Amino acid sequence: MISCGYPKAQYLAYQGEIDEAIQRVLDNGRYILGEETVAFEKEFADYIGVRHSIGVGSGTEALHLALRACGVSRGDEVITVSHTAVATVAAIELAGARPVLVDIEPDYYTLDPCVLEEVITPSTRAIVPVHLYGQPADVESIMGISRRHNLSVIEDCAQAHGALFKGKRVGSWSDIACFSFYPTKNLGAIGDGGMVVTDNQELANKVRLLREYGWKQRFESAIPGWNSRLDEIQAAILRVKLQYLDRDNERRAQRARRYYEGLNDCDLLLPEVRPGATHIYHQFVVRSSQRDALQRFLIDRGIGAQIHYPRAIHQQPAYCTRLDIRTDLSVTERIVNEILSFPIYPELREDEVDRIIGTVKEFLTC
Repeated sequence: MISCGYPKAQYLAYQGEIDEAIQRVLDNGRYILGEETVAFEKEFADYIGVRHSIGVGSGTEALHLALRACGVSRGDEVITVSHTAVATVAAIELAGARPVLVDIEPDYYTLDPCVLEEVITPSTRAIVPVHLYGQPADVESIMGISRRHNLSVIEDCAQAHGALFKGKRVGSWSDIACFSFYPTKNLGAIGDGGMVVTDNQELANKVRLLREYGWKQRFESAIPGWNSRLDEIQAAILRVKLQYLDRDNERRAQRARRYYEGLNDCDLLLPEVRPGATHIYHQFVVRSSQRDALQRFLIDRGIGAQIHYPRAIHQQPAYCTRLDIRTDLSVTERIVNEILSFPIYPELREDEVDRIIGTVKEFLTC
């Protein structure tokens, strides 16, 4: 089976360096918030182009703590998209706020800035644009709207490590931004992990307090906080992988170009790339009116095509009766019935890409 993502392949690609990094932590004897985490925070901040980077336990917790640092609390409204991982909305609710869901752009699958003004109310406190599938959202337009209404912007960069928009890394555009290091991400740990990044000293200080019980010094809580820390082993592993992130993203782009060339004349909608953006292809997502049949055809032939995501948040059983829907979500509702993710990761061989292309062509009229 050609899987849609294969995180073990990345471990094998850098096995010697990763094993050495893990052993370094074991030998050191400091396993939480030690020198590996401090070093990785500095290296990741430099990579994104911000001054502060704070390691936390997961991408969901990164969003939660970032929202709290921005002052989001019970009764506030936070605008985001319905076409995203459940984690985005779960984090908003962890902060006690109400998610307000809006539609996406049909070509890029990210938050449509044109619908923001109609849902902003006096209770709105923040906007969370999601850079989905490795595609940057139109964060420049979103930032302009947020500044007119005095709203915080928290970028959800969980699927966009290294993506660029107009020459700037995603994560460096907004007040504060969040990354996940789940194993399947472009920069993935061997376990859970997350990061909050910001240029704002005050926000960085708040997140550092919030991630560890509000401690300014050990056992003395200045504010209420939580336990959400990036552990030393994951930080050490991520330091190894960060060195190769741009190279691995280019390998993903090479696989994507092969898909574009091979499937250009097929009855499929291939991913669009926003002008001025560098897509890093966390997923290669196509659209087909025959999506379900195509997926079954591929799986039956050993190709692990997946759907990210088969239901929008407002269609999920846990959320469908209690979310604040104030605007049309027709684009979201249309595309969730058509999207399909083809395998794409740096270690995917070219002959495997060619096999996937050939199998898709066997099914479709090309």
